[in-house]
Amino acid sequence: MTGLCEGRVVIVTGGGRGIGRSHALAFAAEGAKVVVNDLGGERDGTGSSTGPAGEVVDLIRSGGGEAVANGDDVSQWDGAQRLIAMAIDEFGRLDTLVNNAGILRDRMLVNMTEAEWDDVIRVHLKGTFGPCRFAAEHWRTRAKAGEDVAGRIINTSSTSGIFGNPGQTNYGAAKSGIAGFSVILSRELGRYGVTVNAIAPGAITRLTEDLSPDRPALPPGAWNPLSPDNIAPLVVWLGSAASGAVTGRVFLVSGGQISVAEGWRRGPTATSDGPWTPGDMGEIVPDLVAAALEPTNMRA
Repeated sequence: MTGLCEGRVVIVTGGGRGIGRSHALAFAAEGAKVVVNDLGGERDGTGSSTGPAGEVVDLIRSGGGEAVANGDDVSQWDGAQRLIAMAIDEFGRLDTLVNNAGILRDRMLVNMTEAEWDDVIRVHLKGTFGPCRFAAEHWRTRAKAGEDVAGRIINTSSTSGIFGNPGQTNYGAAKSGIAGFSVILSRELGRYGVTVNAIAPGAITRLTEDLSPDRPALPPGAWNPLSPDNIAPLVVWLGSAASGAVTGRVFLVSGGQISVAEGWRRGPTATSDGPWTPGDMGEIVPDLVAAALEPTNMRA
């Protein structure tokens, strides 16, 4: 029996460890040819190593699959361009792009440095923009040549960006930006046969393992709802040709739960036939806020 992504060419950025590693292995198990991109750096973005991406490639090849490793920095314009070109040169085309690469530089705002802000925004937000930019160009060219394109982009947002988490203004701003970017891009690329969705995953990886240090140990052999492997099934399906009717969505996914995030909507509204004054706001705004839904937090 052929897999859900049989013959599709897939790029996974940050594919050497954690959630990205699970994505890459799951795509390969469903028949995809995988480009595993990873700098192999520390969780704060420092350092580099070819090891993590190469290890995932070896695992895929040992199982009979096709994969290549890529060590380009996707937060750099040239690096993003080379990554997309590598997939096309190695396998003839690109079908699915999963943007997963990320770092953490958590700090309360009053202590955050300019570099801690810039690096996180660059890796997450620009590191999503760059690969999308060159993948979109590839798909547009194919579509204009008359080819039926089933391009798929899955970007990685976060509950920190959707709901907010103290100490992560840099990370949350980047992840919120990725959610908005994904919705806009879905509207731009639909004409070329490309869907764009995002996920806000919940899992324990080296980026998040110290956020809940007191969690109880699981019994031997028990299912781990916080495993990164739980995220991959949704991403693989979104990256397949079968998901063509779903675009412009942000999914919350963790353990045994998948939710569709419902974004900004126009809530309670006041109207006027003429101009307001600042003094009017004292009567209008408190009533609007009282009638509005309470903001959702990360654990709701």
